Parts: sequence; C-alpha cells; structure tokens
Amino acid sequence: MNSQKKKEEEQQKNYCSICDNVGFIPVVDNEGHTRYRPCKCREMLKVQKIWEQSGISVNDIDKSFANFEAWNNEIRAMKDKATSYYLQYSKIKADRCNSIMLCGNPGCGKTHLALALANNLLKNKGVPVVYMPYRDVITKIKQNMVDEEYYKKTLSKYQNAEVLLIDDLFKGKVNDTDINIMFELINHRYLNRLPMIISTEFTVDKLLSFDEAIGSRLYEMAKSYVVQIEGIKNNYRMR
Repeated sequence: MNSQKKKEEEQQKNYCSICDNVGFIPVVDNEGHTRYRPCKCREMLKVQKIWEQSGISVNDIDKSFANFEAWNNEIRAMKDKATSYYLQYSKIKADRCNSIMLCGNPGCGKTHLALALANNLLKNKGVPVVYMPYRDVITKIKQNMVDEEYYKKTLSKYQNAEVLLIDDLFKGKVNDTDINIMFELINHRYLNRLPMIISTEFTVDKLLSFDEAIGSRLYEMAKSYVVQIEGIKNNYRMR
C-alpha cells in the first residue's frame, strides 16, 4: 500500500494538464490529418531524471556563475575560464582536450564554480553530469572492495558518466589503493574521451608527483582549461 500510495503521489506531483500525462499533443494539419508532437512535460521529466541521477544535492543546485563573487583578478580569471569552458563545451566535448581542472587553495571558490558549470550543463544543455565527492566515494569504494559486484557497479557509474565532476580530488591522505582506483577510473575516461570537471587543492606538478600516469592524463585532457590559484589567503566561504 505504501508503495502504491507513493507511486500515486508521484504521478499527481508530475501531472501535466496540457497532455493529461499522455506525453504527446494532437495537432491537426492543413489537410485535416492528426499528428502528434511531444509535450514539453516529456522534456521536463527527462531533465528531472537527469538531476536525480546527478548526485548534486538540493543545497548546491543554486550554485551559478551569477551568484559567484570574484573578488580579485585571479579569481575572476578562474570564473572566466569556467564560463569559457561552458560556452565551448558542445564544440570540444569529443576532443582529446575536453575537460577543465580548477586547482587552488581551500576556499578559493573551486567547488562553487565546478558546481555552477555542472548546473549550467544540466539546466541549459540537458547534459547528464554525475557528481563525485572524492573523499566520500573513495572511502566507500575501499570499504567495499571485497564486494566485487559493488566495486564494479560503483566504479562504472563514474567511469561512464557523460560528464564527471570530481570534487576535491586527492583530498586527505593518499595511498596506493587510492591511486590504483583513480587510475582505473581516469584512464577509462581518458581512453574514451569522456569529459571531466576537476576541483583539487593540488597543482599540476603535485598531481604528477602523486602519480605521473594520472597527472599527465588529467593535464592532457584539460590543458586548455587549467587554472592554478596559489597563495590566496581569503576564504570564499567566509565572504
């Protein structure tokens, strides 16, 4: 009963008065023939499903370029780079260099801009983006590595996402297991030219020092859209 009630409530919430939830609208042409065109509710449901699958929390769906405060030239340049990537995405998505990497101090606004970019791709272009909070996901994967089915299913979700947002890459202590998991993930996306949005506290040189294979692949995929913010003491979250 609870399941049935929940289903009915969901149908009522998504009810479309234009097509009566059929999904198509009849249109009579000049010759009197009735044809059917998709109702706009179909596109809305598609976008809603993409949002639900993205993993972006309700607290972050309002992150945008418009409400990001660029308080100095370096931060403004990072915002401009993220905006430029968004505008060029459709042209570069299949290229070798089709990703963006925001590197810099904690609190310089990397996550806000990465989420703003993801939100714009989702809302305005209907591009499915999957959000991967690095520390949380890597910890859960390691805790369940003996469960081969869980490991493969979870890793595949991030390997095959149309666009993957990795937030705070290599946050915390990094060991060989972390490196091996991330190489498996990133190498798959590298070989298949699948775009990534990366935020990390580390510079490109530091990423290379963690693992040259991972660092070099990330750089090759994002070299036209790499931003490195160093030495800024102001914390974006405190403004």
